[in-house]
Amino acid sequence: MAKRVLITGGSVAANTLAWWLLKGGFDVTVVEKAPEFRDGGQNVDVRGVARGVLRRMGLEDKVDTGGTGETAWTFVDENNEVVGRFALKDLGANGPTAELEILRGDLARLLYESVRDRVEYRFGDAVAATEDGADAAHVRFRSGKEEDYDLVLIAEGVGSSTRELVFQGENEPRWMDVTMGYFTIPKGPGDGSDARWYNAPGGRSVFLRPDNKGTTRAVLTLQAPVREAPEAPEEQKKWLRERFADAGWETPRVLDGLEDADDLYFDLLRQVKMKRWHKGRVALTGDAAWCATPLSGIGTTLAIVGAYVLAGELSNIDDAERALRNYEDVMRPFVKKGQNVPKIGPRLMQPHSRLGVSLQRSLLGIASKPSIQGIITKVAMPPAESIDLPEYRYNAQV
Repeated sequence: MAKRVLITGGSVAANTLAWWLLKGGFDVTVVEKAPEFRDGGQNVDVRGVARGVLRRMGLEDKVDTGGTGETAWTFVDENNEVVGRFALKDLGANGPTAELEILRGDLARLLYESVRDRVEYRFGDAVAATEDGADAAHVRFRSGKEEDYDLVLIAEGVGSSTRELVFQGENEPRWMDVTMGYFTIPKGPGDGSDARWYNAPGGRSVFLRPDNKGTTRAVLTLQAPVREAPEAPEEQKKWLRERFADAGWETPRVLDGLEDADDLYFDLLRQVKMKRWHKGRVALTGDAAWCATPLSGIGTTLAIVGAYVLAGELSNIDDAERALRNYEDVMRPFVKKGQNVPKIGPRLMQPHSRLGVSLQRSLLGIASKPSIQGIITKVAMPPAESIDLPEYRYNAQV
């Protein structure tokens, strides 16, 4: 089996993949275009079988103790009156708030620190070109360095530039008609352990979530068919201010916090449903392969499980092509369920008319009743267990 592997990307999928490849005896290099490891990011859920992967890595307890402390989702009106509340203790693993709720950056750092002494990390660089040869993939980096690898594994985001280089003409997006701005603001007097969700007419929502840093994570969401948006952070802030200026509730405070935020992540949600995840000596995983979007609720779970399966197949089968086919066979059904996000969902969650907002609040009030919550959750939320986690044999110790 090929042993020298390049992973592109530096977040959850990449670092999980590095951990398991080390256990399989691989020589691993990770290249990440950011100049240093990136902390920060919003709350992410670790569900179902992904907990089993973290348990096998000895990291489950660390993730649990490093959680955000989020206890519920509370929907509120413009007067901050509760419309409906969905508590973790009542909904368990299958609710909107997962049992393991942690900041993206905290999870990525736990994974990174578990392998960084045994992996060569190259920050501030990226793949410029790769050519599949008879014995190796020849990679040229933007820095000008050139090297050969037995495999190149792309663990980047939905807009992966390396995937675009290798899988040209296969990256047609499925636009979800949702634009989201994520950023951190100072904690306010009304910010507790509950996440609070407010809807305003015009397809707008404001979402405030707790963290374990003494601040609050804010999300501004607009449901509308947007295909082009500004790239510069200051222009993105202006774009959000213009569309949320009259939204009401605590939005003025959120927009004030946006002015000083240095971690704005601005995203036009889209999926890229790749027909294949490998080509020659190059394979895809994480959002580069299947981006389910934040709307699915299982993006982080897919990243962790996908990395575990990819590394496991490569470690257990002495034929890279067959191992990559097995990886796709195992993950495709799981991924298909995660990608099955109807575009009507965001429209229902972000109503456009005042009447629509009023009707939504009435329905949330009914749905949050204890006798109804369990039924609603089973219908609305992704199943926590959607894959039988394979068992793999390893000789190396991590």
